[in-house]
Amino acid sequence: MAEIVIEAGGLQLVAQLDDSLTAKLIFEALPLSASVNTWGDEIYFEIPVEIEPAADARADVAVGDIGYWPPGNAFCVFFGPTPASSGSQPKAASPVNVFGRVIGDATRLRGVADGAAVRLSKAAD
Repeated sequence: MAEIVIEAGGLQLVAQLDDSLTAKLIFEALPLSASVNTWGDEIYFEIPVEIEPAADARADVAVGDIGYWPPGNAFCVFFGPTPASSGSQPKAASPVNVFGRVIGDATRLRGVADGAAVRLSKAAD
């Protein structure tokens, strides 16, 4: 499984990708830079990759999940409740293609401000 590095707001997190088509297409597009948007305990940002919703796309996600939101061509990292949540678990605005997860404590992203620079890159082998 491939690993990527997410750098945002002075933090550096490593995420492990699954072997889905979504993961492969995003991995091939790296490195990418953008500005973070926040939505509750989720950061997301548009990336120059267009992917159709996967057969297993879902709105109910777990803390640490990484997803691709097809309506916004967005890379999403979930680390707690969002405005769509009814409890303590994150919930996407609409179904996302979950294609990996953060290794370690994703809640560290709570300190990343809206508009912060974010960079995605392939982890060193």
